[in-house]
Amino acid sequence: MTRKLTPKQQRFADEYIKSGNAADAARKAGYSKRSARSVGQENLTKPGIKQYIDERMAEIASKRIMDATEAVELLTRIARGEEKETVISSTPEGVYESQKEADLKTRISAVKEILKRYPGDDKLVKAQIRKAEADADIAEAKAKLLRGGKDNRQVKTDEYLEGLKAILKDE
Repeated sequence: MTRKLTPKQQRFADEYIKSGNAADAARKAGYSKRSARSVGQENLTKPGIKQYIDERMAEIASKRIMDATEAVELLTRIARGEEKETVISSTPEGVYESQKEADLKTRISAVKEILKRYPGDDKLVKAQIRKAEADADIAEAKAKLLRGGKDNRQVKTDEYLEGLKAILKDE
């Protein structure tokens, strides 16, 4: 059963969220100045008020933190030149404020950040994957050789690995 807060309790909770000071919140909510300190502390122990404060604080925190969708939307606006930044210029006549869109370098960086999240059919990504797979194959072959000891097979394998490295460098 959730008990609804009185208007005074809700004002107290809202003021407490703003200031973090229970006595000050109690005074602003309309409690007497003499009892504000004790009433403020007592209100913080009441489950209904505490729950209300916790829920509001969680709501405030969730609004302050950017999620992944917002981040990608911001990057998209920068890449398209829709996001403006404020530039302040100082001259002998005074200080001027103007808006400008992101420079080309910043826009390209935004596009790269977006593409990192949506690689699609990127040749560079495919080449990096091929290289990583080849490196893994090389490491696996070396590990097998180390377990088996040195012989003619190792010499041939080393030659093979050097050949693979040369091929990868050409890509």
